Amino acid sequence: MKQIRAVMVGQPNVGKSSIINAISGARLHVGNFAGVTVEKKEVTLQRGENDIDIVDLPGIYSLKAYTPEEHVAKRYLIEGQYDVIINVVDANILQRNLILTLQLLDMRRPMVLVVNMVDELEEKGGKIDADMLSTLLGIPVILTSAKEKRGVDEVVEKLIEVYKQKECACKLFYNEKIEDEIEKLSHILLKSPHFNDPNLARFYVIRLLENDEEIYKIVHDLPIFLELHEALGESIKRLKLEFDADSVSDIFADERNAIARSIVMQVMIQPQKETLTDKIDKILIHPILGLPIFLFFMWALFQITFEVGSIPMDYIDETVSNFASWLRTILPAGDLNSVITDGVIPAVGAILMFLPNILILFLGINLLEQTGYMARAAFLLDGFMKKFGLQGKAFIPLVSGFGCTVPAYMAARTLKNPKDRLITMLILGFMNCSARLPVYVLFIAAFFPTTSAGNVLFTIYVGGAILGLIVAKILRAILFKGEPEPFVMEMPPYRFPSIKVLAMELWIKAKLFIKKAGTFIAGAAMIIWFLSSYPVNEELQAQYQQKIEQASSKTQKVALMNEFAAKNLEHSYLGQIGKVIEPIFAPIGFDWRLSVATLSGLAAKEVVVSTLATLYAVGEANEKSDTLINKLRENIDFKTAIALIIIIMIYSPCVAAMSTFYAEVPQWAWRAFYTIYPNVLAWLAAFGVYHLLELLGY
Repeated sequence: MKQIRAVMVGQPNVGKSSIINAISGARLHVGNFAGVTVEKKEVTLQRGENDIDIVDLPGIYSLKAYTPEEHVAKRYLIEGQYDVIINVVDANILQRNLILTLQLLDMRRPMVLVVNMVDELEEKGGKIDADMLSTLLGIPVILTSAKEKRGVDEVVEKLIEVYKQKECACKLFYNEKIEDEIEKLSHILLKSPHFNDPNLARFYVIRLLENDEEIYKIVHDLPIFLELHEALGESIKRLKLEFDADSVSDIFADERNAIARSIVMQVMIQPQKETLTDKIDKILIHPILGLPIFLFFMWALFQITFEVGSIPMDYIDETVSNFASWLRTILPAGDLNSVITDGVIPAVGAILMFLPNILILFLGINLLEQTGYMARAAFLLDGFMKKFGLQGKAFIPLVSGFGCTVPAYMAARTLKNPKDRLITMLILGFMNCSARLPVYVLFIAAFFPTTSAGNVLFTIYVGGAILGLIVAKILRAILFKGEPEPFVMEMPPYRFPSIKVLAMELWIKAKLFIKKAGTFIAGAAMIIWFLSSYPVNEELQAQYQQKIEQASSKTQKVALMNEFAAKNLEHSYLGQIGKVIEPIFAPIGFDWRLSVATLSGLAAKEVVVSTLATLYAVGEANEKSDTLINKLRENIDFKTAIALIIIIMIYSPCVAAMSTFYAEVPQWAWRAFYTIYPNVLAWLAAFGVYHLLELLGY
């Protein structure tokens, strides 16, 4: 068996994942690249005597990387061990995509060009001459449509064919003056015993001329570095003078743009008729109707999230309760039984109940992205967001924040202006991440009628976003004076989403969520159980044991058991912690239980629900007649519930998100400001609303 390792690379939204999914017989493995949280997808398949691994790299616009995903992709391309590059491009925006292709050709590695989505181009009356494109580039070219599974099998065949050739017949050459400088510098680099490959030397020289810091670090320790560094400086001076340019990167950018434009003119018949995308855009990005349509879509998404997601909740709750009851009968009595059946299982079950809601929310966001509507939403909101001191492109990390704040902070790297990036990151916490959804669903179910639940959830999410925009306006006026940068972004054509890709993304999200529930949240539940169960007050236990034995009816016994559990909890370590911090939260109606639950939310917002489940899991809390919702109704009034929702909306995100912010923003002054201001704002907002509702008679 021959082992072939290929790497699939392309700009974002060119359909790499769709092509991988369309390759029949492939097994997909999903994980993270070593040392980073960037997702790694890999497929393995067999063709004849060949074992083939294909690594699907994150989308990358060019080898001049900005985002964490682009840095990972670039590093893998330069340092990774692989045999063949599969470069996927979008037929609809071929000229723009070819910029990356030309950079990859600088590497002179065996390569296959996959021109995807040709069906969309042909529907518009366009056409690509694959043979001519192959001749001009010197590499095999395949026209594919992942949606129609057209040309997909040929990708694997060409991959094997190119692998056997062991070298690239690339025909890319730049202006004669540029090539002269490349040759001079390559000659110096090849003097080093570390370099015996002229193609690799050429690639390194091109990257050095474009001021690539990562390549600079690689060659810095070579014996010939001083000679190379001096010659490199002279070459840069000559090229700037020759082309009258500010930087050599600009010279290469102009060269590649000219080459890509020339290639497209020779190989493509441009579409003439008005496209379906053009027709849809007349409605969806209409200057008057566009924004109301977008708000309607978001309202509908939250309605569906609540209404459909609530259907399986009772079944999950009943299943978890029955499992805990069954396990209680087979485990030996004692602390182990209690920590599992009263601590871990109710806490994890309380979180798993909300898995359907979270998956529906993720499905909606993924649909917006896959169809191409997300970019239009950013365009629609650009003018609106500028009024609050943000640029339209900030919409992408802000919407990502509805999923998870951690990748949203990373997505903010696409904002190149430091002020725009920092102001966006400082308000990302106001975008309600999916981890807060279980808390909202729980309290909405407990304190609002079912008919208005979706509207309340929509109001919470929109309210958080509006508050974030108001804070952004204040920050821009006081701390970040100046206008945001102009908004430039690609508008992809509309596409039908891939059901397989959607299902795979949801499966990945479900696995991550269940893993989190089964590990981190289970661990937190065990800690909370311990703190709520110890120290044991033997005198109180003996006193109530006697009362329970003397009780005349089952109802009286249950009432005494609940009373004992409440007093025991109050005297526990957890109760003591709650009593210490209770004065901070007392002005907004919180007792020590809600105070502890709020504090636990700093670890992860889902833990608020599991903490409450543990704190109220006394008596028959696991029975259908005595659920967590009923416990909340018994112990919390309406104005306190609203105050808690406001606190969850505004205060600091989870530890993982805060750590990501600290990693992205090295200045201690901004770290301190970020840590303090949302918590102060949350308390003040909750205090104001609580006392306003009190005045209104709630």
